[in-house]
Amino acid sequence: MDQGTRGELISRLAEAIRSVTTAHPLRVAIDGPPAAGKTTLADEVAVVLRAQGRDVIRATIDDFLVPRAQRYRRGRYSAEGCYFDAHDHAALRRVLLDPLGPGGDRRFRHTAYDRATDTPSSPPPTTAPADAVLLFDGVFLLRPELVDRWDLRIFVSVPFEQTVARARDRGATLAESPADIERSWRNRYIPSQQLYFATARPTDHANIIVYNDQLQRPAWEVRPHSSTPRI
Repeated sequence: MDQGTRGELISRLAEAIRSVTTAHPLRVAIDGPPAAGKTTLADEVAVVLRAQGRDVIRATIDDFLVPRAQRYRRGRYSAEGCYFDAHDHAALRRVLLDPLGPGGDRRFRHTAYDRATDTPSSPPPTTAPADAVLLFDGVFLLRPELVDRWDLRIFVSVPFEQTVARARDRGATLAESPADIERSWRNRYIPSQQLYFATARPTDHANIIVYNDQLQRPAWEVRPHSSTPRI
């Protein structure tokens, strides 16, 4: 395991991405629990790659939700609902991951859900360059339905209790109720992550694990997979 500054981590991840060669756009998963810092990490890596002249596609699992009535059909605070009902994995594969993968035509859509209207979305497709990089952040990305669609798998690890504290801080900015945040994390998000770990064992499939509990002094670990890049 290595530890360094935030800038060193981002530089190492960008180097790892550059070291992976595919005949199609590179599909990178940035997985981890809610409030682990996945989106920020993906955005920071994107800045570095773009500065190096790489075409980067940024997308998130939040744009592949199903409508609210379906994702909360077991109740707003259901952990099983969070894990099984929240995301449209078939659409994610169909409009984004498979077009960018082996044999794909590279014509992709970065979203399948419109949060403003709570309805499915189908924007016009975009054609990706063959050497583009997809940086995709979100929860539950290394589950069986998706795990073989990624060319590089990064897992952002933070203790669950720390994600609760971060969610409270973030909620204060968004004027969310502390009590509602606490209930959502205790009843829905943390138990759904525990279910994910028990059934999918995501860290077993990760090429790189980022320990993000110290944001400015993170640590990272390269797992012993034959396809893992050296960083």
